[in-house]
Amino acid sequence: MTQAATARAGSAAPGDPAVPGAPGGPVLGAAEFSAIAAIMQSDARIHLSEAKTTLVHSRLSRRLREHGLTDFRNYVRLVQSDPQERAAMVVALTTNHTHFFREAHHFDHFRATAVPWLQQRARSGPVRIWSAGCSSGEEVHTIAMCLLGESRQVPGWLRSADLRLLATDIAPHVVESTSRGIYSATTVEPVPTAYREAWMRRFGADYQMADEARALVTAKVLNLFDPWPMRQRYDVIFCRNVMIYFDDQAKAELEARFVDLLAPGGYLYIGHSERLIGPAAARMRACGHTIYQKEAT
Repeated sequence: MTQAATARAGSAAPGDPAVPGAPGGPVLGAAEFSAIAAIMQSDARIHLSEAKTTLVHSRLSRRLREHGLTDFRNYVRLVQSDPQERAAMVVALTTNHTHFFREAHHFDHFRATAVPWLQQRARSGPVRIWSAGCSSGEEVHTIAMCLLGESRQVPGWLRSADLRLLATDIAPHVVESTSRGIYSATTVEPVPTAYREAWMRRFGADYQMADEARALVTAKVLNLFDPWPMRQRYDVIFCRNVMIYFDDQAKAELEARFVDLLAPGGYLYIGHSERLIGPAAARMRACGHTIYQKEAT
């Protein structure tokens, strides 16, 4: 098939919604969009409405170029036959956006209420905190700085505690960024001066999280809808601005799993436009805007 014929094969049928690229570029037809949306729903439970057609076209056009393809029909065929490209497509269509001290009221509550409770917990056992959907790590490193405090000295309770911060995301490249803990000067602007001076170090033109902060964090690739490897309860879970990409059934399932994993009295922080639904809502009490505590048993 010639290149021109291949391009025509990827064109939408008359009347189909489609998004063209540059003149003569690939067209994302309705059938191809539907196939891509079905894979995202199956593999990551991410719901793609037709309103996302332009976004899908923009993000996947690069994948087409990398594979030397000129139409979305052949790209869909590739994804359906190649598990590695299928996973790469899911990652490409995942949104990674966050910043330090995002939704600051969560960290005000965490410092004032959760941290003293965690100090008590640390006296008798391990303390575990999970940043689910961690993106490039600003959230989990904000949590680490809140635990470490504004002094340059690691608090005594933390030096002797069995405390771990787990950071997970479906996208390997942002998990790697979390592990490195290197951020641009612009990215660290929201960090209060005291925290920045205590727990960030100059790294050329950038900043890197101090060793003491990075030592608390373990970053792993994890699809939230796959089986979870964790075998013990978690005291605090942050999953913020992640569930907005799921339909209600997926949200309810995920929230129920979070509540099951939480220790009695543990805290769950979710995004500013999210809410608890389904069985999870009956097992948690609100203790602030999008902050919930599991009922003690």
